[in-house]
Amino acid sequence: MKATPEHNAKIAKMTFASVYPHYVTKVERKGRTKEELHQVITWLTGFDAQEIQRTIDEKLTFVEFFEQAKLNDNAHLIKGVICGYRIEELENELTQKVRYLDKLVDELAKGRKMEKILRKA
Repeated sequence: MKATPEHNAKIAKMTFASVYPHYVTKVERKGRTKEELHQVITWLTGFDAQEIQRTIDEKLTFVEFFEQAKLNDNAHLIKGVICGYRIEELENELTQKVRYLDKLVDELAKGRKMEKILRKA
C-alpha cells in the first residue's frame, strides 16, 4: 500500500499524547509493561522517561516529537509491514518514523524478545 499525501498530513497533525495511551493499553493487554514500552521508545528516540512525559504534557505533534528526537542509528533495520504499509518503502520520512515506532510497539506486544526488538547492526 502506498501512503497518500492525505495520510502523511494526518500523521503529521497527530500528537504523540493521543497515541501513547493506545501503546500502553496494547502492550499491557499482552502482558508487557509500561517500562518495557519506555525502553523501546527510548531506544528509537533517545528520550528518557522524563522527556517522554514532557512530549505528552506538551502535546507535541509527531512532527515536533521527531524533530526533537535523536533517531537511533539502527532504526533503518526496522523492516516489515505495519498498518498495511511496508516500512522500508515509505517515502515520507515522518510517516516512516511513526511506523518505526508502531512496529516496535507491535513487536513488544507480540512478545518478541527485547534484544530482538532493539536491533543491533
